[in-house]
Amino acid sequence: MKTLRSLALIGALAPFSIAHALNAEQVFTGLSIPWGFEFIDDHRLILNEKYGDISLVDLSNQTKTRLYHVSDLYSGGQGGLMDVKASPFKRGEYYFTYSQKDGNSGQTALAKATLENDKLSNWTPLFVSTSGSTTSYHFGSRLTFDSQFIYMSVGERGIRENAQNLATHAGSILRLTPQGRAPKDNPFAGQADAKAEIWSYGHRNPQGLTFDPITGELWEVEHGPRGGDEINLIKRGANYGWPNVSYGKEYWGPVAVGDATEKPGIESPQLEYTPSIAPSSMILYRGERYPELSGKLLIGALKLTHINVVSIDANGNLNQEMRLFTGLNQRIRQIAVSPNGTVFFSTDNGNLYRITE
Repeated sequence: MKTLRSLALIGALAPFSIAHALNAEQVFTGLSIPWGFEFIDDHRLILNEKYGDISLVDLSNQTKTRLYHVSDLYSGGQGGLMDVKASPFKRGEYYFTYSQKDGNSGQTALAKATLENDKLSNWTPLFVSTSGSTTSYHFGSRLTFDSQFIYMSVGERGIRENAQNLATHAGSILRLTPQGRAPKDNPFAGQADAKAEIWSYGHRNPQGLTFDPITGELWEVEHGPRGGDEINLIKRGANYGWPNVSYGKEYWGPVAVGDATEKPGIESPQLEYTPSIAPSSMILYRGERYPELSGKLLIGALKLTHINVVSIDANGNLNQEMRLFTGLNQRIRQIAVSPNGTVFFSTDNGNLYRITE
């Protein structure tokens, strides 16, 4: 098993220095929980607000124009309109995740639409997960891509045993074709008691997902309960343990969740956070604008209100950490990079920032 580095022990982690101070410059405000955004060019972006509006934000003239409103949305609790990513498969297309209304609850779903001449059209639901529950939380849901496939995260919807049940999509990372179908070589394809779309399982509420085209590695970060947030290196068909294996404690007392923190046959986290930071998003920065951040994971934190910086050493160990912008005291929801390599992030206060030196 991989040796775990816990961010509860910050002093044990080798610090790294930044030659120039990094600042957060507010570039837009007045948004309503900007859950996801994706750049069209260096000045314009598509932005999702939790309650269903998809807008075009122009930073150069400080305007926001509504492009579309998702009508079949369940926006109760943690549900709503979530991630947006530009398709790497067809220029002008964008993928969206959202909780599709299903009676009094919602199912985490995937759709795509076309942006042309600053208008969004052809909204097409592609995939609706089997993940419904009576709760209003743990929907996931982030998107990333390799050269051929979509990866999509789905939370266990507050029903812990879902994460170990392959007959539901809840608590899993999905691998889908550009059309939203299960590839034939997925690990559980053809298995009668399993969902063919599942790539990995045993997840609680994964809200950060990023693919590194240089190494071919898929990284994920997920919420633990009270402690036990995890960064995981996602492998085909692997079980990540929730709820039987966890570093977290119950909300109602200092009692461990699950039977153990590690077990044979369970993929251990590459790093766990105790206390929880409440991770909301993650990118692997590969740009030149901030040399000290290149090759590092940047993770938005809701509860502890900062950007968490984690570096990956030559052996794949996550062994350095620092916290940026703690003084903002704002829940950081999403991190994205513009075409020119500038890092931007949104907060639940309705603000959009860019990182400057």
